[in-house]
Amino acid sequence: MKSAAAIIESGARHIVRRLRDAGFAAYFAGGCVRDKILGLAPKDYDVATDARPEVVQRMFEHTIAVGARFGSIAVILDGAQYEITTFRADAEYTDGRRPSAVRFGTIEEDAKRRDFTIGGMFFDPETDRLIDLVGGMRDLRAGIIRAIGNPAERFAEDRLRILRGARFAARFGFEIDPATWNAMREAAPSITEIAHERIGDEMVRLMTEGGAGRAMDLLRECGLWAALAPELLEMIGCAQPENYHPEGDVWSHTRMAVSMLPAGCSETVAFGILLHDIAKPRCRAVDSDGKVTFYGHTDQGAVIAAGIMARFKRSNFVQERVAYLVRDHLRLCMAPRMRKATLKRMLADDGFGELMQVAMLDALASSSYLGYWNFCRRALASMSAREIHPPRLLTGSDLIELGLAPGPLFKEILKEAEDLQLDGAIATREQAIAWLHAHYLPQAN
Repeated sequence: MKSAAAIIESGARHIVRRLRDAGFAAYFAGGCVRDKILGLAPKDYDVATDARPEVVQRMFEHTIAVGARFGSIAVILDGAQYEITTFRADAEYTDGRRPSAVRFGTIEEDAKRRDFTIGGMFFDPETDRLIDLVGGMRDLRAGIIRAIGNPAERFAEDRLRILRGARFAARFGFEIDPATWNAMREAAPSITEIAHERIGDEMVRLMTEGGAGRAMDLLRECGLWAALAPELLEMIGCAQPENYHPEGDVWSHTRMAVSMLPAGCSETVAFGILLHDIAKPRCRAVDSDGKVTFYGHTDQGAVIAAGIMARFKRSNFVQERVAYLVRDHLRLCMAPRMRKATLKRMLADDGFGELMQVAMLDALASSSYLGYWNFCRRALASMSAREIHPPRLLTGSDLIELGLAPGPLFKEILKEAEDLQLDGAIATREQAIAWLHAHYLPQAN
């Protein structure tokens, strides 16, 4: 049975063959070529051709005009999407994102309009021939991220390329060419001139594709954090008690935790750990005995984190989940001392699995003490889902039927009954009703 990667590549080869059979040139292009050379399985395939967009649309049954004006047509084949782009030369970019016009041209012109040399190569899948017109193979061998042509012009054309350069350097462990790096630093303040949705999408990729610790450093050094999330820079130099944080200040701690993120992690875990201590600098205090405290940093941090995720135009779910991870990342420390009901409620939280991930990274980047983490792991393993979150023994309707008038007391009664149920003090509806008669119904009469 073919792997998913092999099936996607087979579809891309089919598209190239169809175009070739119709008399057109067609090659794999861009990132898929780079990834194949590096021995990685491409997640998607782009095809470059001299066939015009309208011709591509006629040749394939299921297409989407994702950017027909710019020569791009998406072909849907067996559920997978392939972007087919006509060789082109771009006119001036006036909005920092797209060219004001395009002229369909040659493969040489198409290569020169792309961003970085390692993504500017083509590959002929029928002859296994690499077409490298920009020195991409040289830079892949040397581990260099280099802009094609004049780097300042490339970043002025599309400012998102500044973030992409940092992402590629972090993901592949490459160095950035000095001229390209200088241009990135000069262009960094202008990154906010493009749509924040695009920035957010690129930030997610930067934090989840691998090398996120290095990405943190690159964004700091080239000025991107100052433009996108200056709150992060407040962590630099924010000292912490050495007995809990031998690794250093809040930035060093966060950077160490982020560096342990695995490629392919969820965006919520990635930003949860990146922002888990974001409010520590604002909450830092030293009492009369010289003790350093950060009281309230989890609650304040949740608000700041949600704001940053909103700035990146992430979904409401992502904003709320990241805020939860930041607000509750220290709750696990109290687990061994929790009442059973409180522990079960925490274990039943929708995002508790991700909270465990964030808590582990936080611990490993500081004292490395995982006693409370293991306590929670054992508790999860020892209880079924029904034990952790059983059906309620009493409902609001039950209280009304038993003669209680609806009001604020309902919530208090139902929570107390659920606490007793989770603690194991009551286990049946009959026991719950008996408890209700003993503690609340006499008051109602």
